Amino acid sequence: MTFLSFLTGAIAAYLEPAVSLFDSIVYGGSTGFLIFGLTSIMDGAISQPIINALDGRHMKIKQAMFISLLNMVLVALVYIVGSLVSTFTIYNYVIDAIILGCALAFGVRTFIIWSTSNIGAVRSILISAIQPVLILSMVVVIVSLTSIGTNIGPFSIIAVALKGLIAALILMMAIYSFILVIESPIRHNLGVGGLELLSLFIAQYTEGSQAMEKLFEDMGEPIDTLVGVVSFKGKNGIKGLFISPCVHPGPVGTIGGGNMPTVLAKRFDSFAMVSHGPSTHDFNPVSSREICKIEKVIKNSLENMEYSPVASPFIHIEHEDAKLSAQYFGDNLLLLATFAPLGFDDIDFGVGLSLIKAAQGHTKAENVVLVDCHNSFKGESGRVLPGNPEVFQLMDAVEKLEKPEQSEFKMGCAYDPIEELGKSSGMGQSGVKVMVLDVQGQKTAYILLDANNMVIGFRKEILQAVEKLDVDHAEVMTTDTHFVNTLSGGHNPLGMRDRDVIIAKTVACTQNALNDLEPVMVGSETIKLSGINTLGPTHATELVTTISSIVAVSRVVAPLIFVLALIFVFIWIFYWTF
Repeated sequence: MTFLSFLTGAIAAYLEPAVSLFDSIVYGGSTGFLIFGLTSIMDGAISQPIINALDGRHMKIKQAMFISLLNMVLVALVYIVGSLVSTFTIYNYVIDAIILGCALAFGVRTFIIWSTSNIGAVRSILISAIQPVLILSMVVVIVSLTSIGTNIGPFSIIAVALKGLIAALILMMAIYSFILVIESPIRHNLGVGGLELLSLFIAQYTEGSQAMEKLFEDMGEPIDTLVGVVSFKGKNGIKGLFISPCVHPGPVGTIGGGNMPTVLAKRFDSFAMVSHGPSTHDFNPVSSREICKIEKVIKNSLENMEYSPVASPFIHIEHEDAKLSAQYFGDNLLLLATFAPLGFDDIDFGVGLSLIKAAQGHTKAENVVLVDCHNSFKGESGRVLPGNPEVFQLMDAVEKLEKPEQSEFKMGCAYDPIEELGKSSGMGQSGVKVMVLDVQGQKTAYILLDANNMVIGFRKEILQAVEKLDVDHAEVMTTDTHFVNTLSGGHNPLGMRDRDVIIAKTVACTQNALNDLEPVMVGSETIKLSGINTLGPTHATELVTTISSIVAVSRVVAPLIFVLALIFVFIWIFYWTF
């Protein structure tokens, strides 16, 4: 702010024909700092504690200063344009340009503070007026009460105040009208204000705030779903867990189940892989506390779980585009479903439940643990919903399942958090986890990456690298964690960057799992989870459709409202004389 305001003053002063370069830098730069820089710094220092003292969202000093900087640049640009135009005309437009810049800054500040701080309209307007008032007051002080030379020219203090006030009112009416348009549908359909929703989302995204969970709790509804568990017991107790909850790891960040794969895995003392069970955003937990319910039913199941010493070889079945990988553990069956290399997204719970029941009926398995591999990104349009052709392809693939002979086996596991990568690479906190099963010399690697799907074709690259090891079969899965989601499109699939690092780490982790092989026994159960609070199909659909309709309407309404308001403000400031 100091540098840019000084530069603004120097440029504006240099545009004056009779002003020397030295005077432009020394006197013009100093004037620019006093009018724009000092007042903006004061605004940031004043606004931040006032907002924090009110019952709204906490604002950091750097955020307050950034808003001040943004609006200072806006006013400065308009001021330079006014100075430039004034050099070619008889009339001096500089003061009017400053008034216009301050009015625009007031409008931008009001929109930002009102929509992000959640402190209400009146308070937002009063706080938003601080910077424009300070700038105009400093102009009055410098021009009227000091001997410092400027290019602003003579003016009436009453005229400046009246022009600024009326311009601010026009913009305020435009902003209020626009907010009214976008607020009404959300409040009517979801019972919450759109600005409150936006404010809570920003708080979560920038600060990791969990305040949005209270909002989702009010919207949520309890559902019954399933949790699949495969437990491997070695000589020292449980060696590893493979978990497939039919609960969606969303909606975003650490809100609800956004980071569920990592949070749930850390609740167990042993190695734990939390894969993606068939579920969509309808099954997003409303609160991270709901994850405790999943943990509880799993631990209760482990207390009485029966173990078997045998497992079948790994089986791979295809029918049209559907691919199923299967492995029997005693009387239980683990199923992995994918359509890779074709793109797809979440498999709906209803589809998954149908597959589980079909597999139980066909194979007579006591428990079927189904995993949506979620390993070939297509986006929301790729969801596998009831009635889609993909459903029947999966069902027909199930009919091809056979039950081979089983024998004693070994299991090894390994984990690498891949700390050098993070959200920007699409990698979640759990990194890569690998479980290798050795049945009669056939080694199969189950590879789980903590990511929200992966770029089409990246699965194949990983498999090709892993199969160079002493591995006969492998499958790559992602957890569908929404901890890595970004604002750009909402998705951040693995493989968009740092592919070499991810492949190298996965290969190394698989080798470590091979080195960890030891004889184990296995138990499995598909558990009913009752009363977990999720967004539910009604509210999830309402939320998406409401926001989509608001975006569509805003594309038409916003330009109309704000262009008209700017035209009125421009006419009022530049063509109304006193």
